[in-house]
Amino acid sequence: MADSVFLLFFFFFFFFYGVSLYTAAFSHDQAAKTFIFRVDGESKPSIFPTHYHWYSSEFADPVEILHVYDVVFHGFSATLTPDRADSILQNPSVLAVFADRRRELHTTRSPQFLGLRNQRGLWSESDYGSDVIVGVFDTGVWPERRSFSDRNLGPVPAKWKGICETGVRFAKKNCNRKLVGARFFAKGHEAAARGAGPGIGGINETVEFRSPRDADGHGTHTASTAAGRYAFKASMSGYAAGIAKGVAPKARLAVYKVCWKNAGCFDSDILAAFDAAVADGVDVISISIGGGDGISSPYYLDPIAIGSFGAASKGVFISASAGNDGPNGMSVTNLSPWQTSVGAGTIDRNFPADVVLGNGKRLSGVSLYSGVPLKGKMYSLVYPGKSGILAASLCMENSLDPALVKGKIVVCDRGSSPRVAKGLVVRKAGGVGMILANGISNGEGLVGDAHLIPACAVGADEGDALKSYISSTSKATATIDFKGTVIGIKPAPVVASFSGRGPNGLNPEILKPDLIAPGVNILAAWTDAVGPTGLDSDTRKTEFNILSGTSMACPHVSGAAALLKSAHPDWSPAAIRSAMMTTASITDNRLQPMIDEATGKPSTPYDFGAGNLNLDLAMDPGLVYDITPADYVNFLCSIGYSPKIIQVITRSPETCPAKKPLPENLNYPTISALFPATSVGISTKSFIRTLTNVGPPNSVYRVIIESPAKGVKVAVKPAKLFFSEKTKKQSFVVTISADTRNIEMGESGAVFGSLSWSDGKHVVRSPIAITQIEPL
Repeated sequence: MADSVFLLFFFFFFFFYGVSLYTAAFSHDQAAKTFIFRVDGESKPSIFPTHYHWYSSEFADPVEILHVYDVVFHGFSATLTPDRADSILQNPSVLAVFADRRRELHTTRSPQFLGLRNQRGLWSESDYGSDVIVGVFDTGVWPERRSFSDRNLGPVPAKWKGICETGVRFAKKNCNRKLVGARFFAKGHEAAARGAGPGIGGINETVEFRSPRDADGHGTHTASTAAGRYAFKASMSGYAAGIAKGVAPKARLAVYKVCWKNAGCFDSDILAAFDAAVADGVDVISISIGGGDGISSPYYLDPIAIGSFGAASKGVFISASAGNDGPNGMSVTNLSPWQTSVGAGTIDRNFPADVVLGNGKRLSGVSLYSGVPLKGKMYSLVYPGKSGILAASLCMENSLDPALVKGKIVVCDRGSSPRVAKGLVVRKAGGVGMILANGISNGEGLVGDAHLIPACAVGADEGDALKSYISSTSKATATIDFKGTVIGIKPAPVVASFSGRGPNGLNPEILKPDLIAPGVNILAAWTDAVGPTGLDSDTRKTEFNILSGTSMACPHVSGAAALLKSAHPDWSPAAIRSAMMTTASITDNRLQPMIDEATGKPSTPYDFGAGNLNLDLAMDPGLVYDITPADYVNFLCSIGYSPKIIQVITRSPETCPAKKPLPENLNYPTISALFPATSVGISTKSFIRTLTNVGPPNSVYRVIIESPAKGVKVAVKPAKLFFSEKTKKQSFVVTISADTRNIEMGESGAVFGSLSWSDGKHVVRSPIAITQIEPL
């Protein structure tokens, strides 16, 4: 608890006192680098015909300018020295400047996760979604895959204004009525590569395509997860055989390649993609990308948040991955309240592989190995980490002694190098198989990998049992029994151990993540450019692959948003998110509270937000919590942003109300109550919320309160809400009282409850989180 209070204090301190420091974010290093400039678009002198003419005449040379932004953002990016950037900032028309940053994809394949899931294409036989366009910001697409066929699809929606950008191995014919557009953004990436030193090129054309074609696989996978067509007889080397389909199989796809193989994704390119996608006419943006440093920047320094605001204010739904730095607290990313932040859960399908020890004991593991099985033959078992040498325990390159491992099954600790690569180290040293053991930080969280040698992964407890067995005998033996695909696993869903967790490190008044969706063991289309593991030495080809990460959860919500937008074209992005959140499930397939994979204990809203996506119920939520762009501006005022800083985010000049609003009164579908840790006795907070009826016009809803814990009282007024043809909106006040002497915070430093509104058919549920913070 003390740790979480300190962290909250640190983030509050950084946030409030960091506001005035953004203009000074320059180093003494004067090498040219990319900067993004936010310019007041209204200030353009009339002598200049376009903003580009103005920027290239007054601020930077044409050769220095990379992108000009004018849809979701006013400004430009350019490659300049920090001193030049600082001098441009002195111009009164320049509102802000920030250095270009590299972001990372939210697949656990970077720390190398891999896995698979049977997709549920709800309403897939109907035409739902066929008028909706999903924009995917990722590594591009492998357009020949069956998932992107346009067979039996109607004409491209008339609202589509985008293009099919050609390039290496990508022609106009690679777009069709399904894949309606494709673009690539490389200028920021190439400028960063030039700045890295002489001789460093931009795009490595031996492993990349200078076009929308996908050299990595991640983008093909996320695009087909959101909106892939039916593909019969799909599998990954026999695993998860069946039909592969996206959540919205008839929705159209537009691909924006902003990430490059082994090189990440740059803010300047991502912002250019936002500008293009909104102008092109997308309805949904799916972005499985986030900060690579584990720290969330304030919104005015975060181009993903800024681009998302511009898109959301024009009616575009933004689905963003919550990050893979769980199970640590405060690890959730993509925190802005106008983005939907998606964590990851498991599904009821797994790939068991048992380790059978010489003493007869069986240890449970998982694997996607599809080569020649061990057929029950017992092999000597060895743990190189017994020597005390860290590199050997991790099976790092050239760390294993062939005399020790030849002809044996080797136990390797997880961490520091890609999981599948450890097996290659074992094979190179003469080993016949590998057992990958989790450490305490990974706990019992497992994903299957498409290993190149007979291998499986086991959790921390099984790993400890394995090492104890090796220590207990001089003749340890084992084999691995690969069991293929098993469905009907219970419990499911379980919150994935890697999924980014709350509380929200920028504004704890807004609960994040928003919800979770399937993100472990997801089967979707794959590129032909690399094998299923993504390793250079993996020469296998596969039409489908199995991945895990919040990257995989995010497009499930993107596809769901496409279906909801198609069914309810008049709903705002906030209404669509509200429908998903208030109908999300908090129980598993045993009808028990969802479990946290990391601890084996019940999970909390800091882990799963409002719950696990339930598309059936989201279609007809009854009531929604709607939010307008003006409400988001009031929220920015409430957290202490000045009108000038708000304009960095919103494009247009804004004014704040005379009476400062409260951030907790943003009309969010969740409630987070923060009480000062120093208060003595009973503290009270009130929250205002407004519900909009999207169900039967004449309805009466009654409140149901699940009280958080001893020492906390929740009251709601009025306790009934009446809706009619004329009365579509009703407001209510939630009052939370906490007796700080009697309240017992849980392990996460918070206690949780909920309030629900029910008319007998619909249940509109909002989680409540209560925590204590140190006041500033």
